[in-house]
Amino acid sequence: MTSPASAPSSSRVLICDDQELIRMGLRMVIDSQPDLTVVGEAADGDAAITGVAALEPDLVLMDVRMPGLDGLAATEHLCAQPHGPRILVVTTFDLDEYAYAALRAGANGFLVKDAPAEEILVTVRAVLRGEVMVAPSLTRRLVERFVLQSPTSVPAQRSRLAALTDREREVLALVARGLANREIADRLFVGETTVKTHLGRILTKLGLRDRIHAVIFAYESGLIQAGD
Repeated sequence: MTSPASAPSSSRVLICDDQELIRMGLRMVIDSQPDLTVVGEAADGDAAITGVAALEPDLVLMDVRMPGLDGLAATEHLCAQPHGPRILVVTTFDLDEYAYAALRAGANGFLVKDAPAEEILVTVRAVLRGEVMVAPSLTRRLVERFVLQSPTSVPAQRSRLAALTDREREVLALVARGLANREIADRLFVGETTVKTHLGRILTKLGLRDRIHAVIFAYESGLIQAGD
């Protein structure tokens, strides 16, 4: 783990990956920006947890397949902390089997390692702003591929749907089918702001963190089925 000094105005980033070349490449991209600074590196989940406690980064770029404590377990641990950093999952494949579990555990975004530098920076800054960076279509692909591998209490989830209005259920179903807010607005003949309002109420009523978890809930509750 390393910890070079950072400018006070920079967002602090910790890179966790077991491959040194990957860490080096990500460091070069991040440190090339005046508003971003790599404050540390970690080669496994245990080192990431230790690094977060010592360095207090704003964001962790978290690999998932690592020896020892993997990125999924580390993500679960860090997301359980009351004031933990935001987590951006960085994987080799666009449908890594661990990515769904990491997002379900509370990660804030999903990035493929071979993404262009510009895309990496856009994603990093968006996650730092509080956005969830997973394309709606990719979220659906992740959920459809892995939701059946994660046993849940469907009846208990289904009962929570009673808290939603008919229109809110309709919006949730469209979100789960991979439609963006603009597409949902066009489908329902309402404004995009109205869709955002409905989604905000859905998240509040169901106690969900973000759009990703709304999609997961829609599948686990049986509101929609894989392939719908």
